[in-house]
Amino acid sequence: MRKKTKDGKDNGGDKRETRPDAPIARRADLGELLIRQQFVSIEQLDEAKRAVAESGGSLRRVLNDLGLVSEYNVVKMMSEVFGVPSLDNLDGIEIPAEVLKMVPKKLALKHKIIPVAKTGDTLTLAMSDPSDLYAMDDIKILTHFKVEAVVTSEQAIETALKGFYGEDTLTDILEDFTDEEIQVLQSEETVDAKALEQFSKDANIIRLVNLILVDAVRKGASDVHLESFEKHFRVRYRIDGVLVEVMQPEQKISKAVVARIKIMSELDIAEKRLPQDGRIKLVLGKNKEVDFRVSVLPCLHGENVVLRILDKSALQVDMSKLGFEPDQLAAFHDAVKRPWGMVLVTGPTGSGKTTTLYSALVKLNLITDKILTAEDPVEMSIDGINQVHINDGIGLTFAAALRSFLRQDPDVIMVGEIRDFETAEIAVKAALTGHLVLSTLHTNDAPSTINRLLNMGIEPFLVTSSINLIAAQRLTRKICTACKVPQIVPPQALIDLGISAEQAAEAKLFHGEGCKACNNTGYRGRIGLFEIMPLSDELGECVIQGYSAMELRREAKRLGMRTMREVGIAKMLAGIITLEELLRVTM
Repeated sequence: MRKKTKDGKDNGGDKRETRPDAPIARRADLGELLIRQQFVSIEQLDEAKRAVAESGGSLRRVLNDLGLVSEYNVVKMMSEVFGVPSLDNLDGIEIPAEVLKMVPKKLALKHKIIPVAKTGDTLTLAMSDPSDLYAMDDIKILTHFKVEAVVTSEQAIETALKGFYGEDTLTDILEDFTDEEIQVLQSEETVDAKALEQFSKDANIIRLVNLILVDAVRKGASDVHLESFEKHFRVRYRIDGVLVEVMQPEQKISKAVVARIKIMSELDIAEKRLPQDGRIKLVLGKNKEVDFRVSVLPCLHGENVVLRILDKSALQVDMSKLGFEPDQLAAFHDAVKRPWGMVLVTGPTGSGKTTTLYSALVKLNLITDKILTAEDPVEMSIDGINQVHINDGIGLTFAAALRSFLRQDPDVIMVGEIRDFETAEIAVKAALTGHLVLSTLHTNDAPSTINRLLNMGIEPFLVTSSINLIAAQRLTRKICTACKVPQIVPPQALIDLGISAEQAAEAKLFHGEGCKACNNTGYRGRIGLFEIMPLSDELGECVIQGYSAMELRREAKRLGMRTMREVGIAKMLAGIITLEELLRVTM
C-alpha cells in the first residue's frame, strides 16, 4: 500500500503503476464532471451537497432522489468520459466461483467492486467509479492480473455484493476497523461528547450496531449484553435463557458503540455517570417491528448496555403450546373462566410469566367483556384490550392504576406484578368485588406464594376467599429436533430423581449433538414446566390454620398437585428435554 511522509510525499517504497491510457490521473470529482458535461448547474450541485451534509448518503443517490440527475445518466456519462463499457445492472450475470475468489470479500466491500470476468491475464471489474485507480491498483498488486473496468450504478454494486459475497457478518465488520479509526477513543479524558458522537456515526460503527441487533433477533435472543472490561469489550446474547458470547471487539470501540446505541434510543450521550433507560424501535423487512428496551449502566471500565428484545411476532400466546400438561391446562382454563377471583402466576425473572398471562388474556378477549391491564412495560399490543404503561416517575404506579381501573367498570384486570402491600390489597379487594384479576409474583413455587401474601400483610381469610389458582413456572430448553440422538444415562441417576427402578430400566433419553439449526448448542426453543395449585376448600382451611409453605406443599401434593420436578421428569421421558436441563431448572 502507498505510504506517505508527513508532508504528503511518497516514500518510494510502494509505487503504484497506473494505466497509460487513463484520461484522469486522480480520482475524478463527480460534481466537476457533471458541471463540465452540463448535467447540473453550480447552484444545483451546491443544493445536493448541502443535502448530503445534512442527511448523509452519496452525492449520486442524493442527485437521483432530488430528480436532478438519474443514476442511469451518471453511469452513461462515466462510460463516455472514461471510455469503458457500462452495465445497467448485474442481475442475471453468472460469475464463476474462481473469479469471485480472486477478490476477497473484505477488499470487494472496501472498494465497492465486483470481479465479473477473467480473460487470459485480464480481470474485469464492475465498479461505480472507473476513475478509482487506487482500487484497481490494489487488485493488480493482489492478483498480478491486468485490470479493466465496466461501470454500473452504486445500487447494482451493493445488491451484487450481498448476492455474491453474502450479508455482512460481525467478523467482517470488525476487520474493517483500523488503529487509526479507533485511536480517538483511547483516553476517557480526551474524548468529548461531540467527538464521540461524530465517531459513533462512522459507517462501520453503524453497520456493526445494526448487525448486532438484527443478528440477535434472527437467533431468537431475548437480550443483548454489551460489557466493557479493562482490555476487551464483550457482546453476548441470551438465547433460550442462557448467555452465549458472540464476539469480543477491541475495547477501543466500546464507547463509540455505546454512543451509537444512546443516539438510537434518544439518551444523553454526554451523561456517563448515571444509569439511563430508553427504547429503540426497528422495522425489519416490510411488516416485522421489534422493540428494544435499553438500559445503560456506568461501570468501572465504561458503560454496560443491556437491550431487552420485545419481538411481538415471536411471542407465543397459544395456551396449548406453552407446556401445560392436559390436566394442568384444564385447571388453568377453569380458573381464568370464572367471573371473579384471582389467578397468580409466579416464578423468577425470565420464566415466562407475562407470556402465560397474555395467553389467558387472548382467551378472555371477548366483545362482551372489558379488559384493563397495568404493565411495566407493555410488551405486546392486543387489539380490544385497554393497556396502561406504568410510569413510577410521574406517580403512575401499579396501585394508582388499579384504583383508577375500579372506576372504569372492568370485567378482567391484569396487574403486571404485585410488588407491595398496597397493590396486593387493592388486587384482593377487586377480586372479591366481582372482577377477575390476573397478576404475577416473584416466588419459587406455588405454596410459598401464600406465605408471601401473608407476609405482605394480607389477612389469611382474604387470601383464601380471593385466590382461584396459583401457577408456578420455569422455562427449560427443548432438545433440537434436527440433531436429536439417544443419550445413555446410568439407571441409578434416574432412580435418584424419584423414578422407579422399572421405569429407569426402560427409559430412553435423548440430547442434541449440536448443529447449524441450534447454533451448535443441542437446544432449540423453550417450553414451560408448570406447578398448578388450585386453592380448594381443603387447602384454604390449611391456610386459615397457619400451615407453613412446606406443609401446604405436602397437602397440595396429597390433593393431586404435581411439582415442577415431576412434570419435568415426564417431559424428559417423552424426549422433549434433557436430564441436564431438568436438573438445572428444578434444582
